[in-house]
Amino acid sequence: MAEKETVIESVVFRNIKIIAIVFVCAVLLLGSYYIVDPGYRGVLVTNGSVSQNFKPEGFGLKLPFLSNVHLIDVRQQTRALKSECYSVDLQQVTAELQILYRIPEGSAVTIFQKYAGDPFDNLISPRANEAFKEATAERSAEKIVKEREKVKLEALNGLRKKIGDLLIIEDLVIENLVLSKDLEQAIESKMVQEQEKEKANFTKAKAEIDAKTAFIKAEGEAKAINIRGEALRKNAGIVELTIAEKWDGHTPNSVVVSRGGSNILLPIGHSKDEK
Repeated sequence: MAEKETVIESVVFRNIKIIAIVFVCAVLLLGSYYIVDPGYRGVLVTNGSVSQNFKPEGFGLKLPFLSNVHLIDVRQQTRALKSECYSVDLQQVTAELQILYRIPEGSAVTIFQKYAGDPFDNLISPRANEAFKEATAERSAEKIVKEREKVKLEALNGLRKKIGDLLIIEDLVIENLVLSKDLEQAIESKMVQEQEKEKANFTKAKAEIDAKTAFIKAEGEAKAINIRGEALRKNAGIVELTIAEKWDGHTPNSVVVSRGGSNILLPIGHSKDEK
């Protein structure tokens, strides 16, 4: 009986041993590989030491329990940022910015080490605020609104210079500019006045052009009349020639008589028979 119990215990212990070995092997097997998803790069950390070479997309092997692979997103990302500044005329301007950026794969390890894989709050945000303030510092609030595209380009270039090659800043978009209500009304009123002024200038310029055109036309007509009059004085036969060219075969109702160097148009009376 004792021998039977010993055999049973031996079988049970052996089975537990096998199960434990299989479990450990399974854990070791599962912990010995990694997968980097598309759009990401992997950063290998072994016992607290970071490998300086990133891991590309796909399957790879690592030391179980000792190594971990952290994923860094290298796709384009868009983050919102609220920025406040003061114009040169000491007006507060609030802007809602959208920043489009991506992490180059060559910067994945550095971004992980210095910014825990997310560089926006510690790297992009403060520099974007600084670049926007620099772009608006020398402008009045009115010019900030009118020259919005220029402000955007200056802020974008300033941000790119401040960050350098560590990140790629694709774009910076100013979605909204918020001014005080009084300032907005003042700018709107001024813009309306400028539009009315431009409209009045256009109307005035058009009237001047129309007047010049009418004067030139009248002057041309007067010159033409003078030329025709001078031609008639120099050659009275022109009238007779014109009449002859235009005669339709019927007896004329009038005749030109030359008296004292002048041509006089006289009517010709018709006889009763002609009537």
